[in-house]
Amino acid sequence: MRIVGYGVPDLNKALHCAANSLTLIAQNELQPFKKEGSSYKTNEMHLYRLPWPKEQLMDLGEVQVKLRITLSFFIEPGPGEVGWKDRYRYASHGLRFDLNNVDESEQDFIKRLNQIADNDDDSPAAGTSGSARWLIGSNNRKLGSVHSDIWEGNATDLAACNLIGIFPVIGWWRTRQHLNCYNNKAQYSLIVSLEVPEQEIDIYTTVKNLVYVPVEIRI
Repeated sequence: MRIVGYGVPDLNKALHCAANSLTLIAQNELQPFKKEGSSYKTNEMHLYRLPWPKEQLMDLGEVQVKLRITLSFFIEPGPGEVGWKDRYRYASHGLRFDLNNVDESEQDFIKRLNQIADNDDDSPAAGTSGSARWLIGSNNRKLGSVHSDIWEGNATDLAACNLIGIFPVIGWWRTRQHLNCYNNKAQYSLIVSLEVPEQEIDIYTTVKNLVYVPVEIRI
């Protein structure tokens, strides 16, 4: 990763569309921090419910599928001299993503993300994170402001993993209160790609029908 980053782009995927793969894109913003009385705290996180074709994935059984999640966001560099001792001095904030595990309920998933967001040292929280399922892993992908990772596993397991959480971690917007940036909002993009190796399986149309909502334009 130090040499080639996340690898070489696939030209065929960039030029062509296939029914056995799809990409979901979300662009949004959240306010990472807030002030309560005299203290500064983590404010909010976003939860995305993925429109997976569960019945189709369950029918595939142990067929291996590939899921890739990419989170990109803008950070504001810290004003003044950057020091090595205080890692919260450069980045205004940080954002992280995670996916619920196979045996993890929505309530437990939200609880686990809240625990991570509340930890000032960005350390893992108690719970079932399923970190071993990722190719890069949460400790390596969290560097910088573009985070991407790949999960490969059984289609039946993926059918149960349909929640993505976007949550903030501490930065100088919160620690340097005299700059009054604690109520700033952070923009981000979330890209989720799903790929099934079987060419004859059409997951694109199934998901398209689930998310398609006609927009009425008043003339």
